[in-house]
Amino acid sequence: MRIGHGYDAHRLLEGRKLILGGVEIPFEKGLLGHSDADVLLHALADAILGAAALGDIGHMFPDNDPDTEGIDSRVILGAAVRAVREAGFDLENCDVTVIAQRPKLAPYIEKMRENIASDLGVDVSAVSVKATTEEHMGFTGSGEGISAHAVALLS
Repeated sequence: MRIGHGYDAHRLLEGRKLILGGVEIPFEKGLLGHSDADVLLHALADAILGAAALGDIGHMFPDNDPDTEGIDSRVILGAAVRAVREAGFDLENCDVTVIAQRPKLAPYIEKMRENIASDLGVDVSAVSVKATTEEHMGFTGSGEGISAHAVALLS
């Protein structure tokens, strides 16, 4: 068994779509990034790669590559899953926590879990997604950005 941890954070900006867990969430701001800036999937992809000691998504998808500008983060997650499977690992389960003061994410969590389970090729029972606030503290609490932590267990 191997465990990996991933973390990502992006700044919120007007004029961008907010996409988390592959779900477009109605909100007046979205996350700024080279891709669609889905912090949840970025953290999870890094956790999966880290568990297999295969680096991180920055090596697979550099943020200065014009060919990947605006890329769907589900493509990034799929590439991470293929890499660990090619290295001989199976994903057992994953757990992700999104940290955002706003918007409330509870109505979207089940769809996020379904998307992730589909992308990982596992049962939805192997995917946990949670959301929390930071009680108005720090950059996430002030509404400047959103972050996510993820762990993944491989065998």
